[in-house]
Amino acid sequence: QAQLVESGGGLVQAGDSLTLACVSYRHTYGSDAMGWFRQAPGKAREFLAAVRWGSGISWYSDFVKDRFTISREMLRNTVYLQMNSLKPEDTAVYYCAAGPGTGSTGSDAIYGYEHWGQGTQVTVSS
Repeated sequence: QAQLVESGGGLVQAGDSLTLACVSYRHTYGSDAMGWFRQAPGKAREFLAAVRWGSGISWYSDFVKDRFTISREMLRNTVYLQMNSLKPEDTAVYYCAAGPGTGSTGSDAIYGYEHWGQGTQVTVSS
């Protein structure tokens, strides 16, 4: 079973940048897609971005594609989420996930991921 560990969260100010990392310690067959999600208090978990290990193809939610960039470093089994121009509404717990992926960017995207990390808190102050 894949084990995912996120890092890089913290407290930043509006306009700052932050890069999250997710290490996959036990990459499993069928978990070709690595995704980033977030969940704010009282809200549903929402898809942000994903990338395929093999091809490097990535896809994004419309509301972050101009500010966030997902990338992978295969030798380190690590996926990154670079976040620029952060806003207070970006405050949430950010989760890394692994699975076959569906290509969806909507609320049903979560069903394409079977393995989840514990999350890392990102807080953006105004």
